[in-house]
Amino acid sequence: MVGTSVHQNIFLPQPKDNNRRRGAIDIGSREQECISLLKRCKNMEELKQSHCLTLKLGLVLSPFCTGNLISTCALSDWGSMDYACLIFNQLDSPNSFEFNTMIRGHIKDMNLEEAITFYDLMLQTGIKPNNFTYPSLLKGCAYLHRLKEGMQFHGHVFKIGVQDDVFVQNSLISMYGKCGELKNSYSVFEQMADVDKSLASWSALIAAHASKEMWSECLGLFKELTSQKCWRAEESVCVSVLSSCTNLGALDLGRSTHGFLIKNLSGLNVIMETSLLDMYLKCGSLTKGLSIFERMKVKNQWSYSVVISGLAFHGCGREALRVFSEMLEQEFEPDEVVYVGVLTACSHAGLVHEGLQLFEKMKDEHQIKPTIHHYGCLVDLLSKAGKVREAFELVKSMPMEANDVLWYSLLGACRVHQDVELGELVAEKLLQLNPQSTSAYVMLSNMYAKAQRWEHVGLTRGEMAQKGLTKTPGFSFIQVKRKVYQFVSNDLTWPQSEGIPDMVQQMEWQLKFEGYYPDTSEVLFDVDEEEKRERLSRHSQKLAIAFGLIHTSQDSPIRIVRSMRMCKDCHTYTKMISAIYRRRITVRDRNRFHHFEDGLALVKIIGAV
Repeated sequence: MVGTSVHQNIFLPQPKDNNRRRGAIDIGSREQECISLLKRCKNMEELKQSHCLTLKLGLVLSPFCTGNLISTCALSDWGSMDYACLIFNQLDSPNSFEFNTMIRGHIKDMNLEEAITFYDLMLQTGIKPNNFTYPSLLKGCAYLHRLKEGMQFHGHVFKIGVQDDVFVQNSLISMYGKCGELKNSYSVFEQMADVDKSLASWSALIAAHASKEMWSECLGLFKELTSQKCWRAEESVCVSVLSSCTNLGALDLGRSTHGFLIKNLSGLNVIMETSLLDMYLKCGSLTKGLSIFERMKVKNQWSYSVVISGLAFHGCGREALRVFSEMLEQEFEPDEVVYVGVLTACSHAGLVHEGLQLFEKMKDEHQIKPTIHHYGCLVDLLSKAGKVREAFELVKSMPMEANDVLWYSLLGACRVHQDVELGELVAEKLLQLNPQSTSAYVMLSNMYAKAQRWEHVGLTRGEMAQKGLTKTPGFSFIQVKRKVYQFVSNDLTWPQSEGIPDMVQQMEWQLKFEGYYPDTSEVLFDVDEEEKRERLSRHSQKLAIAFGLIHTSQDSPIRIVRSMRMCKDCHTYTKMISAIYRRRITVRDRNRFHHFEDGLALVKIIGAV
């Protein structure tokens, strides 16, 4: 009987507690109602009404409701961390979700100190941090470049035992990268299991190298990434790769990336299109860049800024001003960055009157307070027009102190126009700001050399030697078969130099028949003419051209990026080589693009794709 009784108690229908069930349903529906209202909130006034309803319905003790209330208040663009703190302070026993939300909210507001305060409170309360806690904290350290705190959190990650979590590892890679500690980024990446290395992991590592302008390494990592199973087209990775191509002048790699994006993405947003536009313009393909700009369905202020700066870099000043006028017609408000591009365009095209007018328009019509960058553009504009003394007076009248970049620009103008007296004064100002400026000594020495004041050259170089300063030799990049090669002036020691001396000799032999004679005034050393000609022949740009002629097919264009401004001899040399070997040659130096074809130096080449 006992067995039968138990059996019956288990399987017979149990009496229903209808009141209890009805109450549970009511509470659940009320919670859902509150959450639904929270999702529809668009401002703090509506959120406060939702909060009142939560209190009225007695749901203030519901972790589900209070957690969502704090989350909406802390993480929404229109939210208030002050109000979120008021709600949080009313909680008797906040859980890890609520602590993590408060930390995320403060990080969103770039308030790392308050986020750390909540983290400390979390530990004091006995709530164990988890894999959602540290990514937010590390993100804050990354944005604010707080390496010390980031390393401390890394130590806590091991203490808590979440060091193998993928999200935490990716955050560590990003944090170390943005704080400039690439070695630690690599260390975290290498410690990850291969199966855990996601696209986000690779993206963080590539972005870390991009932040340090290690463009060749970025492309190497991208090549390795594309062989991984996790690889797919992803915006942040592709933007970093395009930036690398842009800075290295690697047009072929940039075009390959463009083709990959078209093949793997259903459409390109304005960020990707503008990155492509920037890449083509800065890699010398002006026509292709402008065609992308014309086809863009959506344009923003950044798009116009990029195309204006790109046109300026190609010496197309009037075209840049036309695009600027179009930008104003489309009712995009120009900012200080756009005006830097416009003034640079005037400088490169020699449009002095237009540049001065635009400077006044920037101040009066658009109420933009000129920065030192705008004054720098004006100084460059006047200097290139030979108005060096006027540029110096402008510098003296500026409302802010001139920086070393501006003094260096003015010193360069003094060298070009051989105003030795003013150059000495400018060099003195520059060395007061930066006593270790190698550039100041080199420019002053070059100016003395051009004036054949060899005694002053010796004194200047002796002072450099006393301070332990050495001149960094110029270098040039050239891309051949999707690989970037670097050449340094007067350096023939690298493995790929085989054949280059012979090619340089052949080029100079051909040039003699065309009437070329080396401009030895560019060699600023007191040596004989033969040594001067030898030094000229080993400029990095000429070595790169020789390599390009050897390793590229006939009639294919040659594109070079160089670290320093092109000298007059290299300009003449390259112009004549373009005719002799029937090559289109594009050179991007520190200031602008130079296009050469059929023995001519052109402002732009239509169809240069």
